[in-house]
Amino acid sequence: MATLGAEFAVLMLVSGHWHTLNRLETSLNKLGESSNLSFSIRKTEEHAPRDDRMPYAVDVVALDQQGIVYNLADFFASRDIEIADVATRRYAAAHTGAPMFAVQMAVNIPSRINLAHLREEFLELSDRLNLDAILEPVKN
Repeated sequence: MATLGAEFAVLMLVSGHWHTLNRLETSLNKLGESSNLSFSIRKTEEHAPRDDRMPYAVDVVALDQQGIVYNLADFFASRDIEIADVATRRYAAAHTGAPMFAVQMAVNIPSRINLAHLREEFLELSDRLNLDAILEPVKN
């Protein structure tokens, strides 16, 4: 009898003192060796401010289904739209108890991108994936 393995990825952004981050990296490597897990660690630097990007907020609600975050990230990355922040949560719908999934993103859109065209493509993606989604500028 063959056993099928499940693969999934978790993205975790961590910040802190360099010494604490080094201890975390060492601990993750040890955990990976002892439990057949694989970790990919990439150190980043703070980005310089870019005045050619417009901040937008993305709000998505849908029945919980596989691939929502992946499809959203792929959509924005393929258009050179920087994803600055992502927050997700699962919850049960108030009246039906249906499993729901919500995503909030902060994205930075290059000024060269035609916003009307981007909105149209985003709505097509939302319709195809059956997402209730909003893409709107961040207003201070």
